Amino acid sequence: MRLKDKVAIVTGGGRDIGRAVSLRLAAEGAKVVVNFRTDEAAARATVADIEAAGGVAVLHRADVTQSTEVEGLVAATRAAFGDRIDILANLAGGMVARKPLDEMDEAFFDAVMALNLKSALLVTRAARPFMSRGGSIINVSSLAGRDGGGPGAIAYATSKGALMTLTRALAKELGPHGIRVNGLCPGLIGTSFHDIFSKPETRQTIAAGTPLRREGRAEEVAAALAFLASEDASFVAGANLDVNGGLHFS
Repeated sequence: MRLKDKVAIVTGGGRDIGRAVSLRLAAEGAKVVVNFRTDEAAARATVADIEAAGGVAVLHRADVTQSTEVEGLVAATRAAFGDRIDILANLAGGMVARKPLDEMDEAFFDAVMALNLKSALLVTRAARPFMSRGGSIINVSSLAGRDGGGPGAIAYATSKGALMTLTRALAKELGPHGIRVNGLCPGLIGTSFHDIFSKPETRQTIAAGTPLRREGRAEEVAAALAFLASEDASFVAGANLDVNGGLHFS
């Protein structure tokens, strides 16, 4: 119960890694706002599972690429749990599609950047006035942000690399206020993301080339995020922690 009575917002908190994070934070005592944009059924199931385990969670729909909806998310958090936010986990994001350079238009590039980068900036900006000393912000980037990603991942990898830089910049700006900002860079994690965007044979090859010889689990990413959110990481700031089974060393 490292996070007992802490208030946490998890964007993209209803499924895959976001679901695992929501469940883990709640299991450690946090009161969790589970944000979703499209998959309401999955988000409701996540909240129900938290409540069934004795935790506290509320559901809120918001497109976190839109500032007005982000403001609504923060307002809903305050209405549910008071004028404080202790933990912000920015997980909302995605690849949208694999597109090589000659198939990519401006609208696609802008959409991917908004989803993975702008969203984290907007939610952080809106939550910041209600975060005080001891607060923790965790941005979930990707191994693609370090190595450029696979075929057709130019926009995605660029956005995730920029998110890592945003994490470092925010750590410098918010650190003097006692707010820690860190990031996570998951590698190959067995989620619907790779079910959609990665071929089975590609996944098998990557897993075989990973020192631990397997894909990661969403729960393992959630465990790392819970550490960064807790006082156990009280002197960790500006880090982008790799969770990839040793596939890539930063």
